[in-house]
Order: sequence, then C-alpha cells, then structure tokens
Amino acid sequence: MADQRQLDRVTAFAVERVNEARAVDDPFLHLELDRFFPDDIYQQIVASLPSLTEYRPMSGRSKDSNRADGSPTRVKIDLFPEYTRLLPREDRALWDLVGRSLCSSALQDAFMRRLAPGLERRFGEDFADVGMFPVPVLTRDVSGYSIPPHTDTHWKGITVLIYLPPDDTLQHIGTVVHEKMADGSFRRAGQGRFAPNSGMAFAVGDNTWHSVDPVGPEVETRDLIILQYFVDSGLLRMLRNRGKRLGNMLRNEMGRLARVSK
Repeated sequence: MADQRQLDRVTAFAVERVNEARAVDDPFLHLELDRFFPDDIYQQIVASLPSLTEYRPMSGRSKDSNRADGSPTRVKIDLFPEYTRLLPREDRALWDLVGRSLCSSALQDAFMRRLAPGLERRFGEDFADVGMFPVPVLTRDVSGYSIPPHTDTHWKGITVLIYLPPDDTLQHIGTVVHEKMADGSFRRAGQGRFAPNSGMAFAVGDNTWHSVDPVGPEVETRDLIILQYFVDSGLLRMLRNRGKRLGNMLRNEMGRLARVSK
C-alpha cells in the first residue's frame, strides 16, 4: 500500500505539471506534458520496469498487431492494486504508488480543467458533470508495433500518454497527431517527442486523430503509461467500466495460475 505522504507528494507534483503544461491547438487541443513525475520517482520507474513475463497482450485495436511468430507487439499491465500486488515484492510499493496517484480525483480534475474546451466541444456546457473512470495502463511496445490514424473509442473521454524511456535517444517514436482533410487523407500536423518523463493529453473527440509510426528494429522497448479516462455517466457505462475491470482481473488470474501450473 502506498505511503500517504508520498502519494500526496506525487499527486500534487503531477497536478502542478498538468496545470503548467503547454496547450497546443493544432490540429486539435492537446497538452504537451513535461517532467510529469518527480525526478526521484521517475528514476525508480525506469529502474523497476517489469520483465516481459509480467505483462499480458493488449486488447482493442492493438490485439491484431503481432509479429510473424505470433507474439504481440504491445503488452500491458493495468496499474490497479489487483495487478501491482502480483509484481516482484521489491517493486510493488512503487507501482501501487504510481497507480493510485494516476487514479486520484485531484489529477482528474486538473485534466478536466485544462482540457475543458475539448470536453465542452463533445459533451456540451455541462461537461464538468460527466463522470470519468480512470484506467492507468503500463504499456510496452516492441519492434513491429504500429497503429494507423484513429480517434479512440467513444467510450473514452480523455487520453493521457506518459513516455518512459531512460534517455533521449528514441525521440522519433513519439505519437503523431493528424488533421483529417476533406478528401479523407491525413495531414501530419506534429509528433510528440518520446523523451523521458514527457507526454501528451487530449479530450477524445471526432477530430483527435493520432497514430504511431512502425516501431523499428533499433527499438528494444517502447515503454509508456496510457492513462485512459472512460466516460462514466449513465448506468450502462458505469456497469461496463466496472465489469470490464473485474473481467480483466479474472482473466489475468486465470493466466497467472496457468503459468504457475506448467
């Protein structure tokens, strides 16, 4: 369980970084995040990234992105307590701290304030009353991963990407943002730097086109946290969000037991 003082410190730091993030309007409103975690926490994160065996294949659009041998090019660990408790003992407290800070109401409020124009564009003037369900996911991409321009599913309200490289050598593999033109083609409007402790955030809408270029053989791992805020208003969405979390937990437990029994 995360130490409360540490949790308050990490959360307050992240909120401040969101409040100070640079807002970019082209091709859609998004925040450029920098130094998202305190330096000491970020160093621990990079040093404590789990081994591949701790991850499970990604679902959704990424589930069909496999290598020729069938191995997935994107895998994940949901940073909820039911997952972090299964990590190596020496790393559990850190990942529990990270997950709980990302799920904090203070951080959610900060993102909703800064992304208000995008949220209002989608949900109307009462956007602040729209519930959000945070799902923090530690993600690992390997050579061969890519995803074409897309806008994210309508189930999501906000997408946050936090890049976790150890240094600046792979800045060219950041997320690309696009504008969709009248003829259906895409204008490449910009690309995030895949730099340590940086990232981007945006309110999901019908114009938030983004992609990832094919990850080349020079990349051993492309590690990042994807913090997804799912729309949590209405009984259907509330049941879906909690049911999906429960279902993922059960599938993870069954997979873990199957591995142990071999």
